[in-house]
Amino acid sequence: MLNKYTFLILFIFMTLPSFSQENQAKEKEKTTKKQSEAETLENVEVKGKSKKQKIETQGFAVNVIETKEASLRNIQTNELLNQSAGVRVRQAGGLGSFVEYNLNGMAGSAIGIFIDGIDISTYGSSFNLNTIPPALIERIEVYKGVLPTHLSGDFLGGAINVILKKGGLKNNFNVSTSYGSFNTVQSDISGMYRDEKTGFTAKGSGFFSYSDNNYEVWGKFVKNKQPNGREERVRAKRFNDAFRSYGSRFELGYTDVKWANNFMIGYTGSEAYKEVQHGQYMATPYKGRFTESESNILTVNYNKKNLFTKGLEFTLNGVYSNRTQYIQDTVKWAYNWYDEKVLDLYGKPLLTQSGAQQGRPTMSTIDRKITNIRSDLQYRIAANHKLEFNHLFYIADREDYDALLTILENNYQATSNITKNVFSLGYEMQAFNSRLKANFFGKYYNQKVERIDPKAQVVNGQTVRVEQITNDSRSTTGYGVATSYAVTQNLFVIASAEQAVRMPSESQVFGDQGENLVGNPNLRPEISNNFNLGFRLDSYKIKEHRISLSATGFIRDTKDKIVALSNDRPVNNIETFPFENLAASQAIGFEAEMNYGFKNLDIRFNLSKFNSLFKSKFNGEKISNRYNVQIPNEPFFTANGNVQYTLKNLFQDKAILNLFYYCGYVASYNTIWVESDNYMTPTQFIQDLGLSYIFPNKKFILSFDAKNIFNREAYDNFAAQKPGRAFYLKLNYTINNF
Repeated sequence: MLNKYTFLILFIFMTLPSFSQENQAKEKEKTTKKQSEAETLENVEVKGKSKKQKIETQGFAVNVIETKEASLRNIQTNELLNQSAGVRVRQAGGLGSFVEYNLNGMAGSAIGIFIDGIDISTYGSSFNLNTIPPALIERIEVYKGVLPTHLSGDFLGGAINVILKKGGLKNNFNVSTSYGSFNTVQSDISGMYRDEKTGFTAKGSGFFSYSDNNYEVWGKFVKNKQPNGREERVRAKRFNDAFRSYGSRFELGYTDVKWANNFMIGYTGSEAYKEVQHGQYMATPYKGRFTESESNILTVNYNKKNLFTKGLEFTLNGVYSNRTQYIQDTVKWAYNWYDEKVLDLYGKPLLTQSGAQQGRPTMSTIDRKITNIRSDLQYRIAANHKLEFNHLFYIADREDYDALLTILENNYQATSNITKNVFSLGYEMQAFNSRLKANFFGKYYNQKVERIDPKAQVVNGQTVRVEQITNDSRSTTGYGVATSYAVTQNLFVIASAEQAVRMPSESQVFGDQGENLVGNPNLRPEISNNFNLGFRLDSYKIKEHRISLSATGFIRDTKDKIVALSNDRPVNNIETFPFENLAASQAIGFEAEMNYGFKNLDIRFNLSKFNSLFKSKFNGEKISNRYNVQIPNEPFFTANGNVQYTLKNLFQDKAILNLFYYCGYVASYNTIWVESDNYMTPTQFIQDLGLSYIFPNKKFILSFDAKNIFNREAYDNFAAQKPGRAFYLKLNYTINNF
């Protein structure tokens, strides 16, 4: 556990100088200004801080991903994240497939995914980072380990906060569409109108995505079983993996008016259809198994600065979500990777063991009703001191229904709900002429789980329905500190520490049949001590050279880590995964990123390396054979490189041609606890090429992307192979200030 007195000592040490400096601030203001002007070095240009730089120098281990360039190309949001330092997007296939995020060795529900500060689980599976294109995103903030006060929630591995485009206060309209390999279509449209006199504002956006996902697979995990029991490696196309998703988002309200800086009421609706090709592994292909999902969401957002008094800011985000998920699996025949029925020794089609592709036949519907309310109050008590209070209220009700069960059987289906409250209190201060910045925070977590299991009991000779109600309530606390110190105007030392807590999520407690996840109602909360220490050298411009560097070392010391693991079962038997607690685990590693620019050339390189080890030494009275073993299914060494070159006035005056190259390396990793080459993914080195041509009027943009140009095997999650070589063409049209 972190020492609470450490934070008290740091607090006293850093707060006292800042108060004393405020009394001298006015006297030093003129002198400081003159000194700063005199210190400007010859041939060195130091620019004012951008939003990205301000966020990255607050003391948290955070990267800000800007989407301006990516929005012009056929790049998915998850691909953009995957190219960032310390981030690994674990995607089990092509467009629309199940996704898990790994930040420096922490993964799954330990990572919070937010849209404008609201937990993305509220929006449902049809509105997620798989379907939201970069063109609708302003920036992505990736926090690793330690979270700021305003991102309320029980996430101990970090968070990804997607900030959608607000359009500023200008009228704008954008539309784009792309087409490419595997019959993939992706389109989006967005626009905003604001009346300058009244402040009335209207915003709208929509998207459509479709793919057959019929790409070839050929890795060592793709096998057909012969009638005599022998297994044969094959090269085949996926045949039950199509994906379709569409949605829209509308907001009406007022912006930048006297009574509110922002007041918007909105509706978001989305639907998705996804065929399921296989379970967690590719050993058994499915036929006819699919899921459908629908979300209807109402939102209200309010923000007012200087509320009642100067320095007081209030923000309220409320979301009500009605989500439905449908899973159908009724095909009783077994199929091979050639989309053929499996035959026995006599040439007759074989039936599956359970009567469906995975488990028993089902036509089940899961209804979820979710309320998520986040309120935030900030008060600047002095020039260098700010208090922040944040409260998150979250409640999810879940009901299950299966059309293949009788009315009586459905009456005995369990219902459940989860209620969360997270209270956060933060204090932010600056000292030594704002060279030192510190954030202190404490959090209180409470989660209640209620499950109603109807049972049939005989009372006085009659069978009656009796509800067995199980209640589980857990509370705990967390706390932390994040600091940064400006050694120079561009060089920052950054450190942070937190005792973080994560409660089991709804899908981990109750399961998710659509994603082949088995629930475990006995899961314990995770507790992790997170430490980060690093530096950041902001962009310098020396003549025509630009350079920036950053590096961070980290420790994640976790108790009762919640993971989906395969135990020691052979791959052929792995279709679903139960969740379990690992008594103790530890991840130690580092990440680094370098950016270099010269004239029209920009180069970015990053890498991440960590050891995520099982640290529980004893299994009962015996020494565990997993002690100090790398936890499986975690890519522990990754590297990414990006090169961009810009040509101006090509073919036409004021036209711009951008050329792109990307390469990504992933070291081989084990997929289950058993140490064997049979269960290791191959080393991966994927390369992409792309270009975008911006026409002189800056309204029309044409782009082309070639991905995985050498058609290498690519894996992210449990050895589920991703697409090989693919080509995409995209058109983008924009109108501003109409």
